[in-house]
Amino acid sequence: MKRYLILLITFILIKTLAYSQTTIQGTVTDAITHEAIAGASICNADVQNSAKLGMTNAKGHFSINAQGITRLKFAMVGYSALIIEVSAIKGQKLDIALEPSMVDLQPVVVTASREGQARQDAPIAISKINSTQIKDTKATALYQLLNKVAGVYMVNLGNEQHTMAIRQPITYNALYLYMEDGVPIRPTGIFNHNSLYEINMSGVKDIEVIKGPASSLYGSNSIGGAVNFITQGPPTGYAGNVSVQGDNYHYRRVDADGGFTQGKFGLYIGGYVAHQADSWQDYSDFDKYSANFKTTYDFSAKTKLTTSAAYNYLNTQTPGSLDSTRFYNRSYGANQRFTYRKVKSFRASTRLDHQWDDKNSTFVTLFFRGNSTAQLPSYYISDVRDANGVYQSSNGQVNDQKFNSYGLLAQHRVDFDFLHSRLIGGVYMDDSPSSYYAQYLDITKDVANNYYTSFTNTGRYIDNYKIKLFNTAAYVQYEIKPLEALRIVGGLRYDRVHYNFDNEIPAGQTKYKQQETNNFNIVAPKLGITYNFGNNKGLYANYSVGFQPPETGDLYSSRQLTQLKQATFDNYEAGGWFSAFNKKLYFELSIFDLEGHNEIINQLLPDNTTQNQNAGATRHRGIEYSLTVAPVKELTFRFSGTNARHTYVEYSEVTTNYTTGTNTVTNYDGKRMNNAPAWIANSELTYKPQYLPGFRIATEWQHINQYYTNPANTKTYSGYDIYNLRLGYDVKSSVLKGAGIWFNVLNLTNKLYATTVTSSQYGDTYNAAPPRTYTLGISYSFSKY
Repeated sequence: MKRYLILLITFILIKTLAYSQTTIQGTVTDAITHEAIAGASICNADVQNSAKLGMTNAKGHFSINAQGITRLKFAMVGYSALIIEVSAIKGQKLDIALEPSMVDLQPVVVTASREGQARQDAPIAISKINSTQIKDTKATALYQLLNKVAGVYMVNLGNEQHTMAIRQPITYNALYLYMEDGVPIRPTGIFNHNSLYEINMSGVKDIEVIKGPASSLYGSNSIGGAVNFITQGPPTGYAGNVSVQGDNYHYRRVDADGGFTQGKFGLYIGGYVAHQADSWQDYSDFDKYSANFKTTYDFSAKTKLTTSAAYNYLNTQTPGSLDSTRFYNRSYGANQRFTYRKVKSFRASTRLDHQWDDKNSTFVTLFFRGNSTAQLPSYYISDVRDANGVYQSSNGQVNDQKFNSYGLLAQHRVDFDFLHSRLIGGVYMDDSPSSYYAQYLDITKDVANNYYTSFTNTGRYIDNYKIKLFNTAAYVQYEIKPLEALRIVGGLRYDRVHYNFDNEIPAGQTKYKQQETNNFNIVAPKLGITYNFGNNKGLYANYSVGFQPPETGDLYSSRQLTQLKQATFDNYEAGGWFSAFNKKLYFELSIFDLEGHNEIINQLLPDNTTQNQNAGATRHRGIEYSLTVAPVKELTFRFSGTNARHTYVEYSEVTTNYTTGTNTVTNYDGKRMNNAPAWIANSELTYKPQYLPGFRIATEWQHINQYYTNPANTKTYSGYDIYNLRLGYDVKSSVLKGAGIWFNVLNLTNKLYATTVTSSQYGDTYNAAPPRTYTLGISYSFSKY
């Protein structure tokens, strides 16, 4: 009896002690994507700089003892902290949703090393567009997001077509690398300046932009910059969203996404359908179908499998550019009605992550890419004239490029106690067989009205070839911290790019080469340092090398007679960041000097044809800066800009006077590069009143400075200033909770401007930008943890 009495007393004491300790459990998630946030800290909000009570695990779960605490603070780098009154917590389970911060002080980024790390540890110029900015912008094309980044000008060419300018003039060259979850969306040698139409905007969670060469980690083409799209993952519990929108020029779009996590398995599916007909610009109808699929499976707390797939289809008419008369008269008619671009893109990958211990982790990714780009390009339509300039005939071409990729990316990371160092090593293999053909078109022209009426496919091939493309690479990156504040990062990558070309046109029908093999062996180093003064203040500097092997289209075109070698770029940069006024102001700055050598340039030859040659050297110097100020919680001001000078170091052209039969060499050394604005700026003011939760209003200013449109620097385009207005309201309570509505006005003042202007001996051509555009959308979202 005595023994049972002791057991009863012990049980009562244990129960009393348990209830005297306030144990709180819950989950911390992203308020927008509903994904779990790992590594979020929970602290006592009543005590400044208090020790952590706990942290969330990989699933976002936490369990803490909150005895004697009246307020809890939940915080994570890149998110706005949230304080909760303990007395207001009902029950033992707590669901915390953190909003990505608009004043993003040193956010977590993954592009710098293919693993999550603090921005302050990466000695590079890197910017992040987070899910809050993506959600609030309601972009109908990616340029509306990327142009918010300092130093970035993504050129809108209509219907999600584009080109880019990052530490370079506006260029169509292969100087940028576009990735999805760290895997290039196209293989080396098959770049397309339009390739971001192969991204599902609806499934993007974050966008990270490295400015300057990143070849030591990512390989070729990452010279002006590398853009990495981080895709949405499965939400905690379940969540979904559906929206519809349209504008005054008959653009219509439907987005839908959703997913769940059940036990070890998670699923996300999302996409959109867009359609446009009878728009402001003649002959510019298009259709886009886009979808992403991702699953996760946690074998254990240390092993995770992620499988994803993406499909994108674009079918668009291509009206072409305008001459100066039509542009300034706002006459947006096309001079033909038969050009087009049709793109089918499919990507799939599976990634296995394993954490061996606290100091060792590995991931292995297997991937596949399939792509077909068929087009009848408006820019290949040309007139044939005699020596006196009298019109003779017109021609064009139809072409199609296809490739399939089978690849492997593997990386291992190990941490050492010695100087708190870290070693990252990886291998990359990409087998991408491709094919390309182009056929001549005879085009009929109404000369009096300057209108191309029809075309006939002659069946004669300009090009018809297959290429076996095999890229292998190995890279290593070593980081040390000789001092607590000082981090030194060194990296080296070796690439072997192998092309095996086979001409499908019989030898009797062409004088062009039948078979050729080319190998490019490239080494890209980098060295960088960061110094963290604490309190969100720091400096960085780096030296890096970027490389660009010749594109297959440049190397094996039937018009190409000169052998090409890879171009290289030396990059020197330094910068820093600081915050002030209790983290209500954040400023970041980068200064760069990018030197290009053996650049592949399309040169004009004496016979008035063009040829790609390693004939150029250029210099790109500038300063990039970004200021964010949040004087009060409801108001955020951002200003981003870049001032740069892009010059020819070595560049010349040869022109022929057919009347006299003489050639003239024109040297442009020291001239400003054409299509290179000296100042690009973007600014935004956002107001989210506390008295009306869920409401937002934002005004945006985009500035492109005057630039030269020819290398002789004799012609200019004045540039432009445009203004955008965005309003939105997301219902936070009542029976309509989860509903949302937004109204955007782009080009608020109805400014006449061109996104690009090109000069030639026959005059100037303009890529017209849309007039004032009103977009209205509604949405509904739901979630449960």
